[in-house]
Amino acid sequence: MHSNTRITLAVSCVLAVLAGTAHADIDRPAEAAIVMASPGANPVEPTGPLSLAMALDLAMAANPELSAAANELRAVEGAVIQAGLRPNPDISTSVEDTQNRATRSTTVQIGQLLELGGKRAARIASAERGRDVATADLAVRRLDVRATTIGAFFEVLMAQERVQQAEDLLALARRATQAASRRVAAGKVSPVEETKARVAEASARVELNQTRADLSVARKRLAITWGSAQPRFAQAEGHMDVLPALLPDDALARRLDTAPMLQRSRLEVERLAALAEVERTKRIPDVTVSIGAKRAEELGRNQAIVGLSIPFPVFDRNQGNLLEALRRTDKARDELRAAELRLGADAAQNQERLKALLVEVLTLQQEIVPGARSAYDAATRGFELGKFSFLEVLDAQRTFFQARAQYLKSLSDAHRTAAELERVLGAITTPSSVMADHP
Repeated sequence: MHSNTRITLAVSCVLAVLAGTAHADIDRPAEAAIVMASPGANPVEPTGPLSLAMALDLAMAANPELSAAANELRAVEGAVIQAGLRPNPDISTSVEDTQNRATRSTTVQIGQLLELGGKRAARIASAERGRDVATADLAVRRLDVRATTIGAFFEVLMAQERVQQAEDLLALARRATQAASRRVAAGKVSPVEETKARVAEASARVELNQTRADLSVARKRLAITWGSAQPRFAQAEGHMDVLPALLPDDALARRLDTAPMLQRSRLEVERLAALAEVERTKRIPDVTVSIGAKRAEELGRNQAIVGLSIPFPVFDRNQGNLLEALRRTDKARDELRAAELRLGADAAQNQERLKALLVEVLTLQQEIVPGARSAYDAATRGFELGKFSFLEVLDAQRTFFQARAQYLKSLSDAHRTAAELERVLGAITTPSSVMADHP
């Protein structure tokens, strides 16, 4: 067999062994990444009534921002795979004295970089910490989407109630106009009273049109949470009168310590510390080992070649990159402390606001709205009987509907504040009577 052929076969065998090792490293992680990247089914928005549970399911399955965070996590999986791969070998060849075959020498070498100082392990640990951060980002984004969906759902519920209230107001205004018209025809009051009643009826129609426009905007805002430009559901179904639960202060403190946002900040500190470790391992130089063969035609034989190469870290010891990584880790620790203070203040503020809103809602529900309703009914009956003027009816009407509107707003604010508090703390707890589908 020709000597050059023997050299080629030897090199081919070494390459085959190295290639087999490389495939063993990457085959299983690559398969796992393919399975993870498989898409899910798109949800179908109902055309009938929509409950809060259905809205949350739609948002969790089809929210574009949530999908983006999930794709980021899938992308980071690729970084984890890449971090575990070893450096590729290199092959080189050289020919000396190309003019004279008798004195020509041909050299073929294969070199392999050997990473020292735990570089590969540090690189894998850093990539895994990055995956942990991406997982935490996805969890935080899920809470954001959930809180936004809950707030938007109750906004639709409130808008629906306001439309119903405006329709009731218009019906009452028409009754008042008819009563004033009868009294004018009977000569009991001045025609001015009928004019006032018609003006009030026109104002009620304007209010109804405005509330319908607000409802359309609220419906679109809710549909956006699951990536739909036009809502298809008929109406939102739920009981706004079901008040959100109030956590005890000690439970609030316990849950704040495990808040997903804080967990994400802690993982970011770990990720940057792992990156600092990667930079620290780079201070240890790597070794390149090479093997090969040289064919010396002048001698008429093959010569084995073994080489060893190692950098001599005189000037560049990676000190700048290491310093940067360490300072960024210190910065992340400071940001973690700032996040703890900020989230603690947000949780306390929302907790106190929720307490005040619950008191306000109960006062409006049990005292103010029933009293205003009773006064308005009495004024309307008295006007029809000729005991009260129309101005007194208008005043009672205004008081009742203002109280009702404030009650709805306070209810909506209470649910929105509870959702914001749960976004900060993590686990979502929504009253089952609101979450359940209603027939």
